[in-house]
Amino acid sequence: MRDLLLKGGRVVDPSTGIDRVGDVLIREGKIESAGDSIAAPDNAEVVDCSGRIVSPGFIDVHCHLREPGREDVETIASGARAAAAGGITAVCAMPNTDPVTDNQAAVGFVLKQGRAADAARVYPIGAISIGQKGERLAEFGEMVGAGAVAVSDDGKPVVSSQLMRTALEYARAFNIPVADHCEDPTLAAGGAMNEGVVSARLGLRGIPSEAEEIMAIRDILLARRTGGHVHLCHMSTKGSVELIRWGKDRGIRVTAEACPHHLSLTEDMVEGYNTNAKMNPPLRTLADVEAVREAVRDGTIDVIATDHAPHHMDEKQSGFADAPNGIIGLETCLAVNITWLVKPGILSIATLIDRMACAPAKIFGLPGGTFKRGAIGDVTVFDATREWVVDPAGFKTKGRNTPYGGQTLTGRATCTVVGGTVVFHEA
Repeated sequence: MRDLLLKGGRVVDPSTGIDRVGDVLIREGKIESAGDSIAAPDNAEVVDCSGRIVSPGFIDVHCHLREPGREDVETIASGARAAAAGGITAVCAMPNTDPVTDNQAAVGFVLKQGRAADAARVYPIGAISIGQKGERLAEFGEMVGAGAVAVSDDGKPVVSSQLMRTALEYARAFNIPVADHCEDPTLAAGGAMNEGVVSARLGLRGIPSEAEEIMAIRDILLARRTGGHVHLCHMSTKGSVELIRWGKDRGIRVTAEACPHHLSLTEDMVEGYNTNAKMNPPLRTLADVEAVREAVRDGTIDVIATDHAPHHMDEKQSGFADAPNGIIGLETCLAVNITWLVKPGILSIATLIDRMACAPAKIFGLPGGTFKRGAIGDVTVFDATREWVVDPAGFKTKGRNTPYGGQTLTGRATCTVVGGTVVFHEA
């Protein structure tokens, strides 16, 4: 393997405190040096990064790659290529596939397909319950042994508090997080968007914020009881932020993520029955968006994750109440975050990198997220000032369901490196 020298960029790594113009040298797939000016070794591949930011590779801890079962809307390979094009060097694949990723063979399949993709790394997340039915625990030990990095029934909440308690206790033995989709199904039943003035005007049944918050506090209390690590997926409300802050202030092992769409869009996007604004949890109010942004800024919410959820165009073009939840996000994540968080001064570039690279690696126990010598050579190079118009037709993902189509965003990945190998470079 040739050495790779990323030359002349602004090297930013919050994990080591580096923030200066310099170089990054990767040797044998691992970080050799970062931040200093380095003479190019003989036969090294050199990438000019001047005017760019060079950061530890972004890690998306929450995406849906649809394989096995829905290869018509996404495959592990197409998702991994889309991630690389978005500057993401590793993704964690949720288990709501068909069949469900709830055993060691299924975990092994995801890993095998991820390696074959030869793009972003793919880490499987195993199901909490067999078949995601919420009845019996899946075999965590076998799945972790096969390569699962966490467990989750995402897409379906763990309704049984006893099952969630047992999952947190069991997961402690393997030092993995239990990632939960916080939703009280009795409150959310039949809901298609946030409950409020807009839903009333549109005649759509709403999902109240309490549907998320009730399950969030339950999970936090169970984490306190068990000492387990609960990771709360796609937080969207001001109340959830307050509950997470309450838990962290008491030393409870709770971490949380927010998605770019919940940091940039409000329920007003649903006007006109726009199905590309339909997701679960739903887009909320401006007050909620502002609270979630502040929580990302101050670290109450640890991670920004995409919740990338591709769907077939025909499915998304059905009536609003019948359309599936979710949008694609791998190739717009960085730009949405820069446009709505960095440009307005809510986040610094260093804080954004922490939430997209350093914190995800630490929380999920993954390699990467740092330029420490000897760390894996996963690197994201991006232009934080580049403006571009979102054209879903040009995406690597098979999905086209994005609310950002036609919008001008700022910030774009220009080079993505995985294990010292360039897996994406802008044309």
